[in-house]
Amino acid sequence: MKPALKTAPLKAWTPGPGKAPPVSISCRDLTLRFPVYGVDAKSLKKRLAAVTVGGRLGSHAGVTDVTALTRVNLELKAGDRLGLVGHNGSGKTTLLRALSGAYEPDEGQVEVQGRIAALLDLSLGVDPSATGFDNIRLRGRIAGLTSREIEARLEEIADFTGLGAFLAMPVKTYSAGMKARLAFAAATAVEADVLLMDEWIAVGDAEFQQLAHKRLLKLVERAGILVLASHDRDLLRLYCNKVMRLDGGVASPVTDIRKLDELLAA
Repeated sequence: MKPALKTAPLKAWTPGPGKAPPVSISCRDLTLRFPVYGVDAKSLKKRLAAVTVGGRLGSHAGVTDVTALTRVNLELKAGDRLGLVGHNGSGKTTLLRALSGAYEPDEGQVEVQGRIAALLDLSLGVDPSATGFDNIRLRGRIAGLTSREIEARLEEIADFTGLGAFLAMPVKTYSAGMKARLAFAAATAVEADVLLMDEWIAVGDAEFQQLAHKRLLKLVERAGILVLASHDRDLLRLYCNKVMRLDGGVASPVTDIRKLDELLAA
């Protein structure tokens, strides 16, 4: 989704005063497979061929599986903003999850230096029976914050949601828009060295979207590395300086964002 505001390109990343923490991403021959149980291999192969998306069908140790990523190699350093492109099912989200640590490689390795913030699923960790305040604390722990860090940011997060007294009520009483405000505010209240995003986030009404965009932009600018999966070419040109294409789990070499059209036409 396109950003709510028109802005200038991001400023070049620089470390905070007096410190230059190591920030990097390294993937070497990263391969991920997902077993498929209870499905006839021939039937699955026909379905994959029909939709022409997804990984490659195979078999390991007698189990039918789909190879979602095949020998992906990637090296990023501080200041890199990488755009991931490819059709739905090409492996973009799978790669983001592997970088976040959610998936263990079947082959190869992934090394990430720095604190990771993965904005992949805003609904992750939301407990409908708990209050808004308790969900902010829960989301903070999922993001790796300590209890002290969460409490120090609680007031700011609460103010940003604009939910007021509703934060003391169970989330199951919220409207969809209220839930989105709460989830976005909690998810973006982190200090990240490595920021992973599956599409640009726009939530709430027009007024909140503008506030959300400014907040997200600050988070992106503070991050040492950004990896953003998107179908929006204008968005990628605005916020990324590098691009990589995934096709059936196979990655192209990383190239300059100025070659985006050329890469997509290949």
